[in-house]
Amino acid sequence: MTFSVQLELTATRKKSNIILALDFPFEKAEQRRQLLSTAQRVLGAAYPFLCAVKINHHLTLPLGLFDGVQSLVQKAHDLGLLAIMDCKVNDIGATNQVIAEYYYSAGFDALIANPFIGWEEGLKPIFDVAGRTQRGVILLVYMSHKGALEGYGQTVVDAETGEKTPQYITFAKKALQYKAGGAIVGATYPEKIREIHHILKEKVPIISPGIGAQGGEVEAAIKAGARYLIVGRAVAQAADPAAAAKAFRDSAKQAL
Repeated sequence: MTFSVQLELTATRKKSNIILALDFPFEKAEQRRQLLSTAQRVLGAAYPFLCAVKINHHLTLPLGLFDGVQSLVQKAHDLGLLAIMDCKVNDIGATNQVIAEYYYSAGFDALIANPFIGWEEGLKPIFDVAGRTQRGVILLVYMSHKGALEGYGQTVVDAETGEKTPQYITFAKKALQYKAGGAIVGATYPEKIREIHHILKEKVPIISPGIGAQGGEVEAAIKAGARYLIVGRAVAQAADPAAAAKAFRDSAKQAL
């Protein structure tokens, strides 16, 4: 079963398309031991209103992959959620292969990779490991921050035909070609979601970060074509994570 199918089944069972990003601010050394318990508490409170959890360097750096993060992945699985590693893999193939092996060994169901690196000796080793371990690869197509235009929005000129294409359109086509488990498109750019959804249709689901703290809006993202919404600080750092997660879940259900 592919990752995208697993995510769809989980979203249907949980009646939620919300993915929680466990993003917390920097903590000084004496406070870092609290990060794991904080993450466990937030996850334990919000999980009824989620379909998956996303973890990135906010927790992997201070906690360690196998020392702390792996336990969060296991907790997510125990709660019926999928776990996504937001490592934005962006290196040469040999390094990418080892990175993928480690994250999948820690239990992650999918990881996020940057298509800038190309296929041969770039993305291919990641997809090879994912195929062998029955995990997913999600591609960055257009990020949610203000500077995304400088990279993902630049114009690419085909050396043979001279045809000019926006970079994010080429990435969307790659996500389709490689049968990626998802495509990341920032919720802060609903017009890009709409344009990319026109290419991907329902074959590769759009996963949109930037909801909440970055200004992305639930209804706009969903109506433009996003299938899943990533919410981070607005839930992870909320006074009441469960209430915050429920509010986003309910808003998404209403928009759908």
